[in-house]
Amino acid sequence: MRRIGIDVGGTNTDAVLIEEGKVVGAVKAPTSQDVTTGILDSLNKLGGTGVLKGADGKPKKVDGVMIGTTHFINAVVQRRHLTKVAALRLGLPSGASLPPFCDWPEDLATLVRGGVWMVEGGHEYDGRPFMPLDEATVTKAAQEMKAAGLRAVGISSVFSPLDPSHEKRAAELVASVIPDAAITCSSDLGRIGLLERENAGLLNAALADLSRDTIAAFEKAIRDSGIDAPLFITQNDGTVAEASQARRLPVYSFASGATNSMRGAAYLSGLSDAMVIDVGGTTTDVGQLKLGFPREANSVVKVGGVRTLFRMPDLLSIGLGGGSHVALDPLSIGPLSVGYRLLTDGVAFGGAQLTTTDVAVAAGILDLGDKTKVAHLDAATCSKVFSEAARLAEEAVDRMKTEAGDVPLIAVGGGAFLIPETMAGVSQVIHVEHGDCANAVGAAIAQVSGECDQIFKDMSRVEALAAAQEIANDRAVAAGADRATLHTIESEDMPLAYLPGNSVRVRVRVVGDVAATA
Repeated sequence: MRRIGIDVGGTNTDAVLIEEGKVVGAVKAPTSQDVTTGILDSLNKLGGTGVLKGADGKPKKVDGVMIGTTHFINAVVQRRHLTKVAALRLGLPSGASLPPFCDWPEDLATLVRGGVWMVEGGHEYDGRPFMPLDEATVTKAAQEMKAAGLRAVGISSVFSPLDPSHEKRAAELVASVIPDAAITCSSDLGRIGLLERENAGLLNAALADLSRDTIAAFEKAIRDSGIDAPLFITQNDGTVAEASQARRLPVYSFASGATNSMRGAAYLSGLSDAMVIDVGGTTTDVGQLKLGFPREANSVVKVGGVRTLFRMPDLLSIGLGGGSHVALDPLSIGPLSVGYRLLTDGVAFGGAQLTTTDVAVAAGILDLGDKTKVAHLDAATCSKVFSEAARLAEEAVDRMKTEAGDVPLIAVGGGAFLIPETMAGVSQVIHVEHGDCANAVGAAIAQVSGECDQIFKDMSRVEALAAAQEIANDRAVAAGADRATLHTIESEDMPLAYLPGNSVRVRVRVVGDVAATA
């Protein structure tokens, strides 16, 4: 198996080639404003090392290119490149008092809200139809959407994770009126909780145009580099999905950068259960590995100020990184960072802003820039700065631990020099080879996942688990997995005593290897 992993960070675009389980090439290129130029530069740089050619000088066959990107979450956070969305909710006569977008930050709602339509439909908590779907009104709403020029539609329905039939039928009716519409059904994303699930669907619909253009640009960059291989996009849970699937559900890539680093840390260290601290140029992410995958958040996650509830890693981010501003009197680090301007703004590079990288250069830890420009930083000053960085890291790790005892900690990322060899509450600090490219390694080795989280009724526990397993398996295969390699990494079930019909909520997550291409 030969794969290329690429991770587009705020400062650098990293690329690695993994061949038969080993990292045989790793490069960094500056992230470009248009993102794709940086990807092309990194691929060309990787090719320049000679690792993509065989002994006969011919190009090696590459089985897949896995790309992790912050493009989609940045669009939401920065309020850029978002599409107007038609929100269609199936749930009248209840729910009218809390319409779609009601809990969004007003500036984001103004950008995304193209119109709201609420129609009779939806189901009860036990799966019985709440109201028949008003198909005539759905069709009329679709005609109004078309007249308003809306091409992105988010459809949500009450308790659709139990029974998605009303959402699917409404999608068919909308598509018959607007054939080129990009339609998101909340049941494809979600878990129980109407507003949060609806919000995730509306954010996904708002990214429809950006997703289409971005992934097309990624595919072009791969073609232009002369590589003939399928494209996969990394997901929030440390797995990948085929480009077509990722184009349809871009919100599943929101937190892929941090999860790539965690998966890469597990792979490079050989540990499947540990804490991971990923120190980038601007922020440090701390999370926990369970069975080699990031622990998932099981509660509401805010994205750009919007409450959502879907597959996201449980992470803590702090303003500590290799480009963090350093003030000496009084001593403070971050949260501001020079980011990709490190090579121009850092003191060691002729700039005026003191950063943690400058301190590392002065201490002899890094061999970058001009050491004479930071000669005024004595050993005692450097020690104080590193002690403060260690304190911030210790505090973050302690907040994310789920056990009282000491735990192993894997330190990765370009700023991992800030993590000392010993820390309170940590049994062992592990710095790994190629740790500065752990994000790209995590992308390259990623598997494909599928998840089912819904309520089953009138079934025994064994039957409900089997049904959920089959749904999760089918979703993994649809995302590009080889069915023969699928195995379960999470399974939980909870009887719901207050529901009739022997109801049980089941959540199953499976992973498998990427299916081979012909």
